[in-house]
Amino acid sequence: MKIVAFGASPSKNSINKKLATSAAHLFENYEVEVLDLNDFSMPLFTVDIEEEIGEHSLAQAFLDKIASADVLVVSLAENNGNYSVAFKNVFDWCTRISGKVFQEKPMLLMSTSPGAKGGTAVLEIAKKAFPFYGGNIKAAFSLPSFDDNFDIKKEQISNVELRKELQKLIEDNF
Repeated sequence: MKIVAFGASPSKNSINKKLATSAAHLFENYEVEVLDLNDFSMPLFTVDIEEEIGEHSLAQAFLDKIASADVLVVSLAENNGNYSVAFKNVFDWCTRISGKVFQEKPMLLMSTSPGAKGGTAVLEIAKKAFPFYGGNIKAAFSLPSFDDNFDIKKEQISNVELRKELQKLIEDNF
């Protein structure tokens, strides 16, 4: 069984990538592949560019990674209350190939931020939107105040109650 995990941020030190990676390793008996959104950098999607170059090969490569998964672990960065531009661009290119980007794969959908709300605005947007694009969201989790609740060195949630909450979500839904 395979998990494909990614943080929906292009930051080299993405806290959402750290959270997604940590969460993916809480699943038992799964191989984990962590994607870096920077590996799927494409020109800003416009119909004019699409008309000029056609389907982008990196969009197909992203869809192929999704297809290889038994479970998706996705942690969304919140930029001004919405998706990061980098994620939205990958998503937009992918939807031109397949409207069901997430291919009905069971998904743990998450978010985090340095702030107390933990990216809940973008998480709520995605919970409503992703099912229209083949997102089979089994559980959602927000980690507030990343710097206070995540141990970078141990690569795990340091807040015991929040770590237990996430573990229970995984055990109950996957």
